[in-house]
Amino acid sequence: MFDFTDDCRIGIEQIDKEHEYLFELLNKAYVLVTTDYQSDYYLQLKEILTELDRYAEEHFAHEEAYMAQIRDPELILQRSQHAFFREKIFGFDFANIDDPENQKRVLAELVTFLAKWLYRHILSSDIMIGKLPPLEEWMIKENPCEFTEEYLTGVVLIDREHESLFRIVDRANQLIKSFDVSFGYDKITEILDELTNYTKEHFRDEEEYMESIRYEGIEAQKRAHEAFIDKLENIDLRAVEENPEDYLQKLLEFLLGWLINHILYMDKKISAGK
Repeated sequence: MFDFTDDCRIGIEQIDKEHEYLFELLNKAYVLVTTDYQSDYYLQLKEILTELDRYAEEHFAHEEAYMAQIRDPELILQRSQHAFFREKIFGFDFANIDDPENQKRVLAELVTFLAKWLYRHILSSDIMIGKLPPLEEWMIKENPCEFTEEYLTGVVLIDREHESLFRIVDRANQLIKSFDVSFGYDKITEILDELTNYTKEHFRDEEEYMESIRYEGIEAQKRAHEAFIDKLENIDLRAVEENPEDYLQKLLEFLLGWLINHILYMDKKISAGK
C-alpha cells in the first residue's frame, strides 16, 4: 500500500485532503492488481478510471485557482504537468479492458504511473505552493544564493555539500546578470550538467549518512531526492535554446526554492534523528 505520509503534506488543507483522496484511488487500484480472487475486473477498473478522471479535473482546478490567487510563479509549469496527467489517464480509459489479461496489465501500468507521478509531482512541485516568496524579493538581497547559518543542519558533510550546491546555483545567478547570447547557451548546459552530477553525488552521500544512523525519515528523503533529480534530468533543452535567459531565470527560482525548502523542512531534522 502507498501511505500518504507527512512529507507529502504541503500545508494547504484543501489541497492536502484532495491529494490524500488521490492516494486512496491509487490504493484501490493497488489492491486489485495484488489480489487474485476473481477473473474479471472490468467494472472496478472502469470505476477507478472514471473517478480518477473526474476527481483529478476537480482537484487541478482548485489547485490552479489557488495558485492564480496568490500569483504563484510555478502556475504555468503546474498547468502543463496537470495536462500531462489528464492525457495519460485518458489513454488508460480508452485501453482495451474487456479481456481479463489486459485488465491486469492496465491495472499494473496504472499503479506504476500513479505512484511515480503523485510522489514526484507532490514532492517536487506541489510542496512549493505558497512557500516561495516572489523572485523579485529574493533578488533584492545582496546575494540571494548565499549559504547562511540558517541552512546549517549540524552534520558537517551535509552542510559542506549544501554550500557547494548553493555556489553552483550562484554561478547560474551571476550568468543571468551578465548574460551574453554568444556564449550563454553553452554556459547554461555546463552549469546544468555540473548541478545534476553534483546533486546526485550529494544525495548519495546524504542517504548513506542517514542509513548509518538509521534515520527514520530516509524513505521520504529518497522520494524527494528522486523527484528533484527527475526534474533536473527532464529539463527541456529546446526551451533553453529558444530563450536561455528567461529559462535560466525560472530555473534559478525553482532551484533556490527547492533547496531552501528541502533544507529547512527536511534536512535540518536529520541531526535530531526525527
